[in-house]
Amino acid sequence: MTTKSSAAAARATVYGYPRQGPARELKKAIEGYWKGRVGADTLRSTAAGLRRANWHELADAGIGEVPTGDFSFYDHVLDATVMVGAIPERHRSAVEADALVGYFAMARGTQDVAPLEMTKWFDTNYHYLVPELGPGTVFTADSTKQVAELKEALALGLQARPVLVGPVTYLLLAKPAPGVAADFEPLTLLDRLLPVYAEVLADLREAGAEWVQLDEPALVQDRTPAELNAAGRAYRDLGALTDRPKMLVASYFDRLGEALPVLAGAPVEGLALDFTERAAANLDALAAVGGLPGKRLVAGVVNGRNIWVDDLEKSLATLGTLLGLADRVDVAASCSLLHVPVDTALERDIEPQILRWLAFARQKTAEIATLARGLTQGTDTISAQLAANRADLASRTTSALTRDPAVRARTASVTAADARRAQPYAERAAAQRGNLGLPLLPTTTIGSFPQTAELRTARAGLRAGRIDAAAYEERVRAEIQEVIAFQEKAGLDVLVHGEPERNDMVQYFAEQLTGYLATQHGWVQSYGTRYVRPPILAGDISRPEPMTVRWTTYAQSLTGRPVKGMLTGPVTMLAWSFVRDDQPLADTARQVALALRDEVNDLEAAGTSVIQVDEPALRETLPLRAADHAAYLAWATESFRLTTSGVRPDTQVHTHMCYAEFGDIVRAIDDLDADVISLEAARSHMQVARELAAHGYPREAGPGVYDIHSPRVPGAGEAAALLRKGLEAIPAERLWVNPDCGLKTRGWPETRASLENLVAAARTVRGELSAS
Repeated sequence: MTTKSSAAAARATVYGYPRQGPARELKKAIEGYWKGRVGADTLRSTAAGLRRANWHELADAGIGEVPTGDFSFYDHVLDATVMVGAIPERHRSAVEADALVGYFAMARGTQDVAPLEMTKWFDTNYHYLVPELGPGTVFTADSTKQVAELKEALALGLQARPVLVGPVTYLLLAKPAPGVAADFEPLTLLDRLLPVYAEVLADLREAGAEWVQLDEPALVQDRTPAELNAAGRAYRDLGALTDRPKMLVASYFDRLGEALPVLAGAPVEGLALDFTERAAANLDALAAVGGLPGKRLVAGVVNGRNIWVDDLEKSLATLGTLLGLADRVDVAASCSLLHVPVDTALERDIEPQILRWLAFARQKTAEIATLARGLTQGTDTISAQLAANRADLASRTTSALTRDPAVRARTASVTAADARRAQPYAERAAAQRGNLGLPLLPTTTIGSFPQTAELRTARAGLRAGRIDAAAYEERVRAEIQEVIAFQEKAGLDVLVHGEPERNDMVQYFAEQLTGYLATQHGWVQSYGTRYVRPPILAGDISRPEPMTVRWTTYAQSLTGRPVKGMLTGPVTMLAWSFVRDDQPLADTARQVALALRDEVNDLEAAGTSVIQVDEPALRETLPLRAADHAAYLAWATESFRLTTSGVRPDTQVHTHMCYAEFGDIVRAIDDLDADVISLEAARSHMQVARELAAHGYPREAGPGVYDIHSPRVPGAGEAAALLRKGLEAIPAERLWVNPDCGLKTRGWPETRASLENLVAAARTVRGELSAS
C-alpha cells in the first residue's frame, strides 16, 4: 500500500471556468439584451445563476477552492480596465450614464464611437480588448464586480479565491491611446497603478477573501531586465501591504524562465506554475532556485488548453517531485478552463470508447480532484481511477483511427521542391495581371457573408430531419445568388460565394477530412458572444473527395468576375482545433497541407483563378519565447507553401490574417510566398501596413479598412482616409481594398452599407491617384 503524503492536504482548485453555460445561456442573454429583448436586470440574473451553477459544480467535483471574478460579460481584461478606472475618454460619458451600456460600447463600439482594439490572448484563440493608456491616464479603483462576486460565492458556503489580471501583465498588454506617441511605454505607469491594486486588495480582504490570485502570464514571455525589475518592484510593494489577503501569483502557457527567481523571492505567499509539457522546464528551474520554502505552490499539471485525458500517473510523479519544493502543494489545471468546452457528457455522436479519451472542463475538474486525493491519501485510494485511466490511454494508442499507413507514406515522400512555387513572384504577378485584368486598388471581401435567419433555419431543419438535403441545398444556392448579385451591384472586383454552406471555417473542412472528430456541444469562447466548436484532430489526415469545388464553381457560373476559392490553411486548421498530442505538430501540419493541396489543385482545374488560403492563426500560434520561434515558423510556412505551390503562375494565391500582432512575423509572412495578403488594420490604424513597408514586403497586400467586429458602419470618408494612410506605406499598384475579416457575424443591412462605402472609398482614392 502506498503511504500518504506528509505534506499538508493538497487542495484541488482551478483558475477559471467556461462562462457560457452548458447551452450557451450567457450568449443568448447578452445578445437578447443588445437587441432590446432582455432587460439589464434579467441579464444580470442569468449571469448570477450561471456563476452559482459553476461554483456548485466545481465544489461537487471536489474543487476545494473556487475562483471568483473570472466570469465576464465580454472579456476579463476589459473587466480589469473597469476595475482600475482606465476608461478611454471617448467612452467615459457612456460609462458614467449607464455602466453596462458603456461597458458594451467599449467592447463593440457604437455608430459614433470606436471600440477598443481587440487582439489574441497570448497564443490562444481567445481575444481580449487592449487597454489604451497614456501619460495622462488617471487610475481609480472600482472593485464593485470583484467584491460582489466574491460575496456571492462566500454566501454559498464555499472557499473562494478572487482572480485578477496582475498589474504587470495589464500594463504589458496595454497600448498607447490614440493621439499618444507610439513609443510611450505603459509600464511607466506602474507606480501610479499599484495604489489602485492596493485599494482593490483591501476591499477584497474586507469582503472575506483569504487568498487573491494575480495572473501574470506576460512574464512567461521574453522580458527585458527593466520589465523584470518592474515585476519585482510591483510584488515587493504589494507584498509589503498589511491590509491585504494572501497573494497567489499565477503564470501559465509556458515556462516562467528568468521571471521565476524574481517571483520566488518576492514577499508573496504563493505561486501558481504551469507544469505541462510546454512548461516542463519550470520543475527544474524551481528546484534550481531552492523551491518555495514556507510558501504555497499551485501545480498546473492537467492541461487546461487541450481536451485529452490526463496521464494521471505521470502527473502524480510530477506532483511527488514537487512535494519537497514548497510548504504545501495544491493541484490545478495549467490555466483557466475557459479554453475548453464544458462537458463531454453532452456529446451523443462520438463513439463511447473514443469519448473516454476526452476531458472537457467538467472532466478536468474530476481529474484535478482525483490527483489531489491521491497526493494526500495515497494512490491506493484512487486505484480504480488509475486503472481506468491506463485503459483509456492504451485504447487511444492502439486505435486504428490514429494511424493511416498511406497518409504516412505520402507525407514521408514530400520534398523541398513540393513546397516552392515554380516561378518567382515577379513572373507570377505579370501573368496574374494579364489573366485577371483588375483595376488599381482592387476591391474584395475576406470570404464569408452574413448567415441569414432563413439559412440557419434550413440548417437546423436539415439536422432535425424536417427538410431533406435537396431543400437545404436549394437554400444554399439562393444565398449564393443573393451574395453574388449584391457584390456585382456594389461594384466589388473579386467576388466570393459567401460560404453559406459552412457552419465554421475550420469545422466545415474537419467534417470532410479523415482523422477529425466533430462535437455537437463543444463550444469555446473566442470573443464576447462569439463561440466556436473546435473540431478534434485525433488521427491521420486525408481528403476523400473535393470539399469546396462544387459551390465555388456554381458561384462562378453566376458572374463574369473572378470568384475566389476559399480554404482554411493548415496552421489554422491545427490552431483552431484540439490537436493530437501524440506526434509533433509539424508532422500533423504536413498531413493537413497535403489534403488541402489536393483541394487547391482541384479548384484550379475547375477554372478558379483566385484561391485564398486563410491563415489567421499563424501569429497566434507563435511560441511565446523567441528561442522557439524559428522551429515553429519553419514548419508553419512550409505547410502553407506545400498547400499552395502546385498551381500555375497565373493562378493568384491569397492569404488572410486578423486580430494579432504581426510585426514580429513579417519575415514569415514574406516566406509564405502568397501573391496577396489581407490583414486586419482598421482598429490598429494601418499599423501593419507600416510594418510591411519597413520589412520591404514585395507583394500585394490589403490592410483592412472596415472593422467587422463592431456593428458600426464606417463612412466612405473614413475608409478613404484609411486607404490614404495605407498608400503612405504600400504603392497603389500593390494595394488592395477589403474589410478586416469575414462578415459571417454581421447583419445584412450594415454589411451592405459598409461594403458600398468601401467601394466608394476605393473609387474616390483611384480618382485622386489618376488626377495627381
